[in-house]
Amino acid sequence: MNGCVKPTGPDSSPADKPDALALDQQLCFQFYAASNLITRLYRPVLNELGLTYPQYLVMLVLWEQDGITVGEICGRLHLDSGTMTPLLKRMESQGLIERARDPDDERRVRVMLTARGRNLRSRAGAVPEIMRGGQNPDELDSLRHVIGDIVNRLAAMLKR
Repeated sequence: MNGCVKPTGPDSSPADKPDALALDQQLCFQFYAASNLITRLYRPVLNELGLTYPQYLVMLVLWEQDGITVGEICGRLHLDSGTMTPLLKRMESQGLIERARDPDDERRVRVMLTARGRNLRSRAGAVPEIMRGGQNPDELDSLRHVIGDIVNRLAAMLKR
């Protein structure tokens, strides 16, 4: 695709319309590619902290609100418990978190930061600035809001 805008309307021919099955026409591919590239950009920065990208996301959630349930973490990250459980087990073995049954409801498991997990926050403080990479903060903030709206719409579609 050359990026040119092709005419559409009553005078345009089918040849002028973009191929609906072209890879570059797929919004899902643009998100997939962006996610892949973002994860690859984060990898060397997070390696210094001993974290994978999904672990970093869990830590961000817990630094905001320690002691929440596995289900609440899953909800914030749009992940299922089958994905979350092995991730949390590994983080627990690294000494970053502890898991415990909720005394008020044994069906729920709460996740708490250890001292090591809380202390890692200060080291992670530079990550957002490093990842911004000189990009315009206002443009990134605007983009974050647009993508956040899309994520919310997609999550609502899944709940139907």
